[in-house]
Amino acid sequence: MNIIIAGDGEVGFNLAEALVNSNHNIFIIDPHEELLKRIESHADLMTIVGESNSVSVLRKAHVERADLVISVLHDESINVLTAILAKKLGAKKVIARVNTLNHISDDIKKVYEELGIDIFISPEDIAANEIVSLIHQAQVIEKLDYHEGKLTVYSFKIEPEAPLIGKTLNQINDEYPHLEFRVVSMRRGNERIIPSGDTFIQNDDLVYIISKPRFFNELTLLSGKKKIEVNNIMMVGGGRVGKLAALKLESDYNLKVIEIDYNRCEVLTEMFENALVIHGDARDIELLKDEDIRNVDVFIAVTEDTETNILTCLHARKFGVKKTFALVENLNYIEIAQSVGIDTVINKKLIASSYILQYAMGAQVKSLKRLGGIHAEMLELIARPGSLVTKNTIQNIRFPEGTIIGGITRGEEDYIAVGDFQIRENDKVIIFSLPGNLPKLEKLFQKKTYLF
Repeated sequence: MNIIIAGDGEVGFNLAEALVNSNHNIFIIDPHEELLKRIESHADLMTIVGESNSVSVLRKAHVERADLVISVLHDESINVLTAILAKKLGAKKVIARVNTLNHISDDIKKVYEELGIDIFISPEDIAANEIVSLIHQAQVIEKLDYHEGKLTVYSFKIEPEAPLIGKTLNQINDEYPHLEFRVVSMRRGNERIIPSGDTFIQNDDLVYIISKPRFFNELTLLSGKKKIEVNNIMMVGGGRVGKLAALKLESDYNLKVIEIDYNRCEVLTEMFENALVIHGDARDIELLKDEDIRNVDVFIAVTEDTETNILTCLHARKFGVKKTFALVENLNYIEIAQSVGIDTVINKKLIASSYILQYAMGAQVKSLKRLGGIHAEMLELIARPGSLVTKNTIQNIRFPEGTIIGGITRGEEDYIAVGDFQIRENDKVIIFSLPGNLPKLEKLFQKKTYLF
């Protein structure tokens, strides 16, 4: 595919990095020359310094031959204009990043579609939805649903009292034969582990498990996690992500929102029906005490400052808060934030790239999710008729190094992968993979044609 990425920072860079090994021709447009030089030094792609809403710049990137144009600048109006211009100049499909989808009604969406915009994405909306979803299962660090939630990938931190500690994955399978699950990845300190049957579980491991929802409670107990009853939530930051999450949470929980900007506090007060808005600096420990931080069950820090989010979450942990969320914009801080005790890290760059990448992949790639904490990917691929992956059992197929088959959806049935399972055509297969393996996996799953 010929792909043009218009960005003004790390979202565009993140997308380019993910796509550069996927046999695409990529142009990246960015107004920052120094960033483009850094991208060129790390990736084999073409760059143009300039504004993406310029017809001359788009033509310089050969927009008339583009299969996909992705505009992910921070300015919504530039993204919309870029997408419209690109489509009018000949691009086949265009994606525009917007601040939120809440203000795009069906009527407005129809107008945009008539102007040529195919897909809108709001990382803020997706981030807010992820926060809300994880509060409902607060023991989990990360959760990915497949087949309408009939198969789910959970990530757990192994607690000191976990019954699984000191046992190999083979031993666990022997002791709990009724559990349908598979460990697809682990992180131990700074080490990323691709597990085998002989891999031991240790205290503080971060474990990624694919299973069926009915086994969730038992897997939680085996990881040493106790059920978290969520009643009181404190949120720091009333910006885009905070506002969207608060609107979804305020009717179900006792919610306090701390915001440092007084004018924004006034806007939020008018907007919320049940949430209490507090003007103040959440880095002030006395303020946290005054607002009864000791009785908070979940603490969510989603300001525009990563350091503030990490620091306030650490304060919350010291006061005994059971679950913490931090919005972390710097990709290099994700692993650090998790290592110091923050439960769930939200990164809009990974969210945006994961959502967009599925539109830039081959027809057999149904979904792709980038995992920041272990720098890996969860893929869902469709086995096309005659593909190599349908020719033998899983254990007898040479999958790329650093990949593990997790689960399979066949029609309305779902299966946890085992070695003697044979994939059939049209199966949807969930795969854990290290970065860079997608082109090899696509070859295994793509339709084979024969000439006679």
